[in-house]
Amino acid sequence: MTVQPTETPRGDQAVEFSRLQLPDGHPSVKSGNVGVLLVNLGTPDATDYWPMRRYLREFLSDKRVIEWPRAIWYPILYGIVLMTRPGKSGKAYEEIWNHEKSESPLRTITRSQSEKLAEMLGDPGSRVKVDWAMRYGQPSIPDKLKALKEDGCDRILVFPLYPQYSATTTATVNDVVCRTLLKMRWQPAIRTVPPYHDDPVYVEALAKSVERHLAGLDFDPEVVLTSYHGIPQSYFRKGDPYHCHCMKTTRLLRKVLGWDENRLRVTFQSRFGPEEWLQPYTDKTVEKLARDGVKNIAVMNPGFVADCLETLEEIAGEAGEIFEENGGENFTHIPCLNDSDLGMDVIAHVVRRELGGWI
Repeated sequence: MTVQPTETPRGDQAVEFSRLQLPDGHPSVKSGNVGVLLVNLGTPDATDYWPMRRYLREFLSDKRVIEWPRAIWYPILYGIVLMTRPGKSGKAYEEIWNHEKSESPLRTITRSQSEKLAEMLGDPGSRVKVDWAMRYGQPSIPDKLKALKEDGCDRILVFPLYPQYSATTTATVNDVVCRTLLKMRWQPAIRTVPPYHDDPVYVEALAKSVERHLAGLDFDPEVVLTSYHGIPQSYFRKGDPYHCHCMKTTRLLRKVLGWDENRLRVTFQSRFGPEEWLQPYTDKTVEKLARDGVKNIAVMNPGFVADCLETLEEIAGEAGEIFEENGGENFTHIPCLNDSDLGMDVIAHVVRRELGGWI
């Protein structure tokens, strides 16, 4: 006897085929959708003391972020840091706050990235459902994972929005995803996006953003700094690949731009606490350049997918002031890729690649 092969249903056909197999009277169950969850670091809900304290407590209690023994760190955190830092950080956030929407720029931009990605991946009736979350603060990763599952997403791609991998960023997102799965009886299949620090589409987008920005200036920067968020040297010595990823991104960017190491340099910002962090430090480098007679510089942040406190207040604001106070004349901050056409092309490219076989 010859058995005729049958065609395997795919895509929307597979969803409809599955529904046809339900017995009479079976309750309606949403299934067959694919979720994409964009995740960024986090944001306070407001700039006054208590919202800032809640946000900083969650962030600075993460063992991936501060690896000190709890017996040493918690007395410092609750006795000093959470008493003083919320006020200082709140004032810094107030300088860059989106008052029109009563939220931080990071929340505004990440939401826009999610909405634009949904449009790029399909029409409103698409099987792909796109959403966004924050590792610290709201909306939370557990809430969004559960919402996607309830919306019929039995496969979910989690996208930590960090081009360069670090245990302090990418890994802590994955930690929360895994802890959330532990509490779910019916778990969706999960994929997480790997680092894409050397992806040609990402590097080309960075190069084009630099060229576009510089073309609009009335001066030519003698030096351009690629300023990355730092991590303690001890984390690097324990095997965190972050430093290597940052160096490779800038090395590839130099190649695309046709610049040398003197024109495009690597620095690290946002150090916290008494430990030695990755060097050279951005603020110290900016100060030295000005004192050495460099008159025009630009700073960009390739490790940030969206502009936030660390790019808008610390770099565009503080670093610019340091440069001018020490004799520099022209300072410019090159915006992050954000939800621009270049930025969205990178995000969509990575998502489509990682959804291979699912859609």
